[in-house]
Amino acid sequence: MSPKQTWERIQSFGHKKIQAIHPTTLMFTKDKHLSETGDCIIAVAADKAVADLSAEFKDKLRKPNAKLTILIEADGLKQQINASGSPKLILSHPTDMVIRKSDYICNRTLAIRADKASNDLPREFIEKLKDPKQEVKITLIVES
Repeated sequence: MSPKQTWERIQSFGHKKIQAIHPTTLMFTKDKHLSETGDCIIAVAADKAVADLSAEFKDKLRKPNAKLTILIEADGLKQQINASGSPKLILSHPTDMVIRKSDYICNRTLAIRADKASNDLPREFIEKLKDPKQEVKITLIVES
């Protein structure tokens, strides 16, 4: 990791109701339960939400040219999502973390202009995420 990078690690789990079919967003949540309407959620029972990220991480993510790499690992399979930070990020939601393809920002938004949403992840990977015992490791690396 270079001196310009700051990272956060998040532990979370799969859930039997994970669908991952949303075309523009992807989400992790601290909630342990999931309804059918949560079609962008790919991991539950996360140990962090956007409000829990370090002040240093949030500061770097709010820099005008901040780039965020999201690494998601489950059962030996890995996915990478690339997105952007923004000076407009609020980063205050107590339970959720949302990555968006759009420029929309609310208090749940972690990053914008992502190159993938939940429906872009391979179905083989999503099948792993449907196991409630499956540990899902998320690494966030911000570079500004």
